[in-house]
Amino acid sequence: MASAATLSVSPSTHLFFKSLRSPKSSRFLRAPSSKASTTPLEISNVSAVDKPSNASKTGNWQWKFQNNSVNIYYEEHKEETSNPSKSILMIPTISDVSTVEEWRSVAKDIVQGDGKVDWRATIVDWPGLGFSDRPKIDYDADVMESFLVEFINAPDSPLRRSGNGGREMFISYTSYSDSTPWLPHSLLGGMPYSELVVFGGGHAATIALRAAKKGLLRASAIAAVAPTWAGPLPIVFGRDSNMEARYGVLRGTLRAPALGWMMYNVLVSNEKSIQSQYKSHVYADPENVTPGIVESRYALTKRKGARYVPAAFLTGRLDPVGSREEFLELFAAVEGKIPILVVSTSGAPKRSKAEMDALNGAKGVAKFVEVLGALLPQEEYPSAVASELYKFLEEYFPNSS
Repeated sequence: MASAATLSVSPSTHLFFKSLRSPKSSRFLRAPSSKASTTPLEISNVSAVDKPSNASKTGNWQWKFQNNSVNIYYEEHKEETSNPSKSILMIPTISDVSTVEEWRSVAKDIVQGDGKVDWRATIVDWPGLGFSDRPKIDYDADVMESFLVEFINAPDSPLRRSGNGGREMFISYTSYSDSTPWLPHSLLGGMPYSELVVFGGGHAATIALRAAKKGLLRASAIAAVAPTWAGPLPIVFGRDSNMEARYGVLRGTLRAPALGWMMYNVLVSNEKSIQSQYKSHVYADPENVTPGIVESRYALTKRKGARYVPAAFLTGRLDPVGSREEFLELFAAVEGKIPILVVSTSGAPKRSKAEMDALNGAKGVAKFVEVLGALLPQEEYPSAVASELYKFLEEYFPNSS
């Protein structure tokens, strides 16, 4: 299985599964400010965390789910132009410290490209993560897939704006089946069609592919950057009925009012743990893990409701598939329908690397490349990742028509 997180199995986790007792005490730390600045980004092979967003637009989109109105944070990156632009949706890797920040440098690099196509990039935070609201929802892979599909297809989605001289462009689709190609409504007399490319990291890429297999996500191309599919604890302890029961106990403990925060602080929300995780398997080069990265990620773990998604992710509830065979089938299912780029990494953890390597030459994978990095290459080595993504875009979208 693939390891795919900034959550690691710490000694505290092992103790939990031995005793299933809560910690006797836990120190609550004061979180630093998590407000985004507005100073310009620079492109380099280091994390974008210390380089706040200079996005063309930032905003919140309202996601309606189970009687909740959830503020979803997004950023829009584009160059000023009067020409029609094509859209890219960038989705952060799912983890306890998932954030739009990981894609910022890549987004800026691509929209500033000098090719024949003008690109507009939208980066969106998952519900329960990043700068989005974090309601107490029973998060699982279906919930995350539903959010992604609705964000793309909703009439009021930020993706509906094309950048075509300020004119709004909307997409609507005909019905789809495995045997019949889908067509944009524009070909049937509707509004103009704007193509959408999806870039996703880790679990995000796999969730997007799962939605695409079902015909719920319409994309003209997908790039899976360091794709993964399995949460941390099932990798180490397995998925038999006994362990699943223990995962349920841990998940319930993390979601509990006071006790949940105590356990969350022990397992996840402390600077030492975050630094250790980044140095051991999130980044390939420990020297790239700066104090600014740790401080920023720690601040995310202190936001209201921060423990709910990690409780699901740590215990495998956000896993889009249950085996490598199912993982490969997601790619095979879109063979001939959607070109897929897989960006593997040379320094990924052993299990994650095995899952990525299994995609090399696999059915449905149009192109397979390898870059430096571990589980967050788009953040640690943004220039290298942007270069491969831009080559892919130029190959499949050679002109603006």
